[in-house]
Parts: sequence; structure tokens; C-alpha cells
Amino acid sequence: MPRLSRSPWLALSVLAFAMLIVGLDTMVLTVALPTLARDLDASTTELQWITTCYPLVLGAFMIPLGAVGDRFGRGRLLAISLVGFGAASALCAFAGSPGLLIVGRVALGLCAAAAMPMSMAVLPDLFADPADRTKALGVWMASSAAGMPLGPILGGVLLQHFWWGSVFLINVPIAALAAVAVWYLIPNSKARGSARFDLIGVVGSVAGFGLLVAAFTQAGESGWASTQFIVLIAVAAVVTAAFVVYELTTAHPLVNLHLFVRRGFLAGTVLASTTMILLASATFQLAQAFAVAFDADALGVGLRLLPIIGGLILGTRLTDVAVDRFGGRATAMVAVGLLAASSALQGLRPDGGTAVYVIIAALLGLGLGIILPLAMTLALNDLDAADAGSGSALLQSIRQISAALGVAVFGSIVAAVYSARLDDAALPAPLRAGTSDNVVATTAQLRQIAPGSVHSVVDAYQHALGVAGLIGVGFTAVLLTLCVLIPAQCNGDPQQRGTDDAARTAGSAEGSDDAGRRSTRTP
Repeated sequence: MPRLSRSPWLALSVLAFAMLIVGLDTMVLTVALPTLARDLDASTTELQWITTCYPLVLGAFMIPLGAVGDRFGRGRLLAISLVGFGAASALCAFAGSPGLLIVGRVALGLCAAAAMPMSMAVLPDLFADPADRTKALGVWMASSAAGMPLGPILGGVLLQHFWWGSVFLINVPIAALAAVAVWYLIPNSKARGSARFDLIGVVGSVAGFGLLVAAFTQAGESGWASTQFIVLIAVAAVVTAAFVVYELTTAHPLVNLHLFVRRGFLAGTVLASTTMILLASATFQLAQAFAVAFDADALGVGLRLLPIIGGLILGTRLTDVAVDRFGGRATAMVAVGLLAASSALQGLRPDGGTAVYVIIAALLGLGLGIILPLAMTLALNDLDAADAGSGSALLQSIRQISAALGVAVFGSIVAAVYSARLDDAALPAPLRAGTSDNVVATTAQLRQIAPGSVHSVVDAYQHALGVAGLIGVGFTAVLLTLCVLIPAQCNGDPQQRGTDDAARTAGSAEGSDDAGRRSTRTP
């Protein structure tokens, strides 16, 4: 089918909208859970599966689907995945039972697992200049991250006027339009070659990465000492280790793990995953803080998280200018400083009301908006054409696991400190017994039956958030040391960019005759 004259920035806008709806589905369901429990007569276990099956499938299937894109065409797989995402959204919208809704959510996760790495893998095809690629990655990152706070906002508005299925139905027209635009605007690049498909690697990656996401999600729900977590993490470690050994020794691996030998890919992956830990954990903590301390509903929480999006957008716009003027390493260090300031302000347990927490969110978004495009550009620039899909999927899978790990680790810290603080609070024992499971629900209940006890719970939770903030400061110190992995001049100086590109091309040529002959584009 003939394609339209391609405008890379128009194509990027299509990718941005596609990533926005993928990000929306991560959080949009949170506001609909009470309605689902009532209308579908869903049990607590069914609600948990409805919520967790999407990120679980997303994290498990990205690597094999990334390899599928490399083999059969990235643009084509992206368009197909968007069509599937729209169809799965329609299935979820009209599901008449919890089981059917779970099936729909699994299908959504599967389609998102293809769309996310493919939408990133095609960026080098659209933007040959590293500086433009950095800007494009910033837009891509901001669109993907924007779904987290926008999900509860959109869900809250829709539920005020329509039935719960509307939170899924909104995806259908956007996904359909995006699929058509992708088909005409995005090149169908793919790796050249006829190597056999690594089915053993597919099974190993799905099992290993899926179990890792499940284990860390379980740790956040039931604790690090729970039997479920211990069993899951043990099995995940064995399966993942076996997968790594097999991929390093087989002649036709599913994903090239030797990518980690390349400094740019290693540095970008480590920085992107560690910052993802901070983003996921901080967003979770701030959302809880707004609900507990200020009695905000889901819509109110989402609105208060909007400064994260504002900071992300501003940060991505500043990144390229800052890198050109100060270099990549110095720019990244400034970004880490902003993240440290956000964590330190949280650690001080401010009593300034919503405004102070909004500043915390804005600093967080600004710092992440600067450093994430830098990290992703470092990793993406070190991928050969043949590894673009699977390499992007590997990067995204590690980020997904990091997000689950961040919520689990910092969530456990907050829960432990909160419980210990609450034991010393002047709270009647009958009330204290139910306050450790769900602090948001408990606070809402106490406001109805024992308003005088709310302050003790809020104080204990804010103290726990303060401790988590101070630990976050220490975490940013680790990030600061990782900044030494970033070249002093990172895509900022045109001469340096040309030198880096030439060196990378030469390195690829030594390994495979010529990197350009390893990839082809299907018109």
C-alpha cells in the first residue's frame, strides 16, 4: 500500500497519542474499582487480577514481541497492535463478567507490550539527527508518563457522567485513528536475515520477566517476608538466570544481551531504570498523600499530580538546549539535583498544605523530564538497526520491572514506618487494628466515625512519607554517581555527534560487515 509523504514530527504526534492511551490504561481503572465491584459483583481477588494482569502481561511479553517486530516489521506490528488495543478496549467496555474483563485486560497488556517497544524502535528511522532524536524521545517519554496522573482525572470525569465501560471505550477511536496514521506515516523497518525464531527464549523471557513483575507487585501488597513473594522471587531468579545463560550461548538469541557491553546502552538502561524507580515510587507516595492528608478523591488526586506532567514537558524542552550549552553529564547532574530537592522537601515533612506537595511534584517532573530523554537517547543511539526492536523491548522491560520494584520497596518502607508510628499514637486499639491495611480507606472511614482520630493517622503517614523522602535523597546520591557514565558531550556538540556516530558505525561494521546491510525498510 502506498504511503503518504512522511513528516517525522507528524508521525511523532501520532506515536505520542498512542503512548498516551497506553499510559492511561495503567491508572484509569483505579477510580472505577468500586463501581466494578458493585456492577459486576467482583470479588476482591477478581479486582486484584483486573488491576494487576495488565502490567504483568505488559512486562512479560515486551521482549518476544520486540523480536517479532525486528523480524516481520516494526511499523506493521505497531499498527496491528494499535488495532488490537482498540478491539481489546471495546471488549473490556462491554464485558459482562469479571472473567471477561480480565481476558480483555490481558489482551490490552499484550497489545501494549508490542506498541511500547515498537513506538520507540521506529524513532531512529524517523529522526536521523541525534539532537532531533533527543527531542522526540522527550515527547515520547512525556506522553507515556502523562497517562499516570491523567488516568484518574479522565476516569473520574467519565464516571460522573457515564457507565464504567466508558473508561475503556475512549481508547477505541484514538487507537483506530492512530493505527491508520501509523500505517501511512511510519516506515516498516525490520532486520534482514532468516535466522530461526528463538522459541525457547520466548518462553524464558515471558516466564522470567513476568515472574519478576509479579514478585515485586506481590511484595508491595503482602510484604517482603510473605510466602507468596519468597516463592515468586526464587522461581523468577532461577528462570531469569537460565534465560540469560541460554541467550548468551545460543547461536540465534531472542535478544542480544551483549548490548550491555556497549557503554551507551548500559549507561542509558541503568539511568532510565533507576529514575523509573524514583518516578513510580514518588507518584504512588504523592497520590496516597493527597488522599490521606487532604481527603482528595481520585479526580482531586489526579489534578494535584498534574505538576508532574508540567515539569516533564518543561524538562524535555530544556534538555536539548542545556545539553548543547553545558554538556550531557553536567545537565544530568543538575536534573539529579532537582530530584534530590524534591525528595528533601518531602523528607522535611512540610506543613504548608497542598502547595508544598505541588512543588514537590513539579520538581520531580522537571528533573525526570531532563534526565529521562538523556538516558533513553544514550541507550537508543547504541542500538544497531537489527537490534532496534528487541533492544528497545529489553530496555522497556527493565523499566517496567524497575517501576514495580520502586513501588514495592518504597511502599514497604512507608508501610513499616507508618505502622510503627501508629502504635505510639493516641488511637483507640479497636480503631488501630484496621488502620494498617489500607490507609486511604481507613482515613476516609475515620473521618466519618471518629474525626478526632484522623490527625493521628495522618501524622503517622506523613512521618512515613518523610522517612521515604530522606531515603529518596540517598537514592539520588546513587544517581549522581551514575552520571559519570554519561559522556561530557552527549549529542550536544555536532562534531562530537558525528564522531560518536562514525565510531558506532565502524564498530557495527566490524561485527557484521555493515550495519546498514543488516536492516531493510519495507515501503
